[in-house]
Amino acid sequence: MRGLRNVAVAVASGLLMALAFPDWGWWPLALVSLAGLWWALEEAGAWAGLGLGWLFGIAFFAPHVWWAYVATDVIPWAALSVAEGLAWGIFGMAWAHVRRAGLAGRGVLAGPLLFALLWTGVEVARSYVPFGGFPWGRLGFAFVDVPIARLAWAGGVPLAGFAIVLVGALLGVGVERLRERRFLAASVAPVVAIAIVFLPGLIPIDARATDGELSVAVIQGNVPNRGLDSFSQAREVLDNHAAVSAQAAAVAAGTVDLMIWPENAADLDPRTDEQSRDTVTAAAQEMGAPLLLGTVDYTPEDGRYNTSLLWSQNGTVLDLYQKQRPVPFAEYIPIRDFARLFSEDVDRVSVDMLAGTEPAVMQVGIESLGRVVTLGTVICFEVAVDDVVRESIALGGEVLIVQTNNATFGDTAESTQQLQMSRLKAIETGRYTIQDSTVGVSAIIAPDGRVLQQTGLFTAEYMLADVGLRTEITPAVRFGGYLEWLFMGGAVIALVSAVSRRMRARYDW
Repeated sequence: MRGLRNVAVAVASGLLMALAFPDWGWWPLALVSLAGLWWALEEAGAWAGLGLGWLFGIAFFAPHVWWAYVATDVIPWAALSVAEGLAWGIFGMAWAHVRRAGLAGRGVLAGPLLFALLWTGVEVARSYVPFGGFPWGRLGFAFVDVPIARLAWAGGVPLAGFAIVLVGALLGVGVERLRERRFLAASVAPVVAIAIVFLPGLIPIDARATDGELSVAVIQGNVPNRGLDSFSQAREVLDNHAAVSAQAAAVAAGTVDLMIWPENAADLDPRTDEQSRDTVTAAAQEMGAPLLLGTVDYTPEDGRYNTSLLWSQNGTVLDLYQKQRPVPFAEYIPIRDFARLFSEDVDRVSVDMLAGTEPAVMQVGIESLGRVVTLGTVICFEVAVDDVVRESIALGGEVLIVQTNNATFGDTAESTQQLQMSRLKAIETGRYTIQDSTVGVSAIIAPDGRVLQQTGLFTAEYMLADVGLRTEITPAVRFGGYLEWLFMGGAVIALVSAVSRRMRARYDW
């Protein structure tokens, strides 16, 4: 019966974790979820830990990435949920070894600290492996509106996530000690947990425009039809963005420094398609500003590039960026023959996306400022990829621009989940951040994570704003890479120590 109880608690905890993320956004449930997982794994051995953690992961990830089902079908969605759920299975197995080896002790803090260390180490690892990783659904993204999110300024998403897991585990310890009638320890745990949640709110985050302001027009043109068919409407999508640009130009022409179109707004590459070139050049001229636009470059013989172009008013390319981290099984298909055994949908991606090699920065001369401004220009999914964003800002990005296309995911939470990522990245980098989507949600975000303007979903809208430029480098940008290695290395050391101790005890070495 206890085994069935643990299964039920693990699954319920995973579902509660899903409710902590958009569109529900009930962040306290994540802490309840973590406490529940602590309880479910209380007496688990390694294999039981693997199974319970895996069930937790699937129960969380399946509803969290429901948009994958909407965009594709049941098999790709289920495969993604099961594969990503394994990360939490590995965590459960590792925690079982650590706890059974006695490393957690009986104090209030040691166990939760190790629990959080293992969780964060696994979370960082799954952000990079396999196939470049899948950093969607990291815990920190659910807490943007909570004071603890300010830890991202100091150490990025991993540090914020570590602190959140520590809080959840402390609540789990509190329940354990209460059950054991150790009332002093039971009272200490929630007090420490509350302090960890709210004290980071004292971290001062500078949201001033320290290096001038950039006047932008952010265009959301909308897409005629949703789902995968949206990619077959390139001409209509281009015309939609041109039409909304004309509306914005009627209000702000001559006062804008930069106009922004989203990913895939001009999939008919204006460098090779004459009609597209005429359309985007006319839009830039009408606004009186260079245009940052998303297109696809099909000139390579062995694939294509997801590309962002900085287009001048006279029809020339001022700068460009090619997406460095194409999404596996979405923009390119690794192990295609094997993947086809499970779903023929893999062949919808007939031309694999290639990985760009240059950092996500562009430079544009801004007449109103009398200088060149460096833009941080990540594309879509890359907003969740820590090293791509860090490099973009470390190399001089004064504002972070996220061009994205959410048309394939319908009325799901995919776009609002991505908005949460952009908001946390604004805190992490100390930059004003612009998320521009073909269909929404688009937004302008302050360096403290506040949304200053926001569009609707599947609407044609534009936003006009003066966004602050900043060059200060936050601790997260400067040291975040080292911190990731510290979390992964610490998790490996804890696991190896636990396994070694258990083996010595078993074989009396």
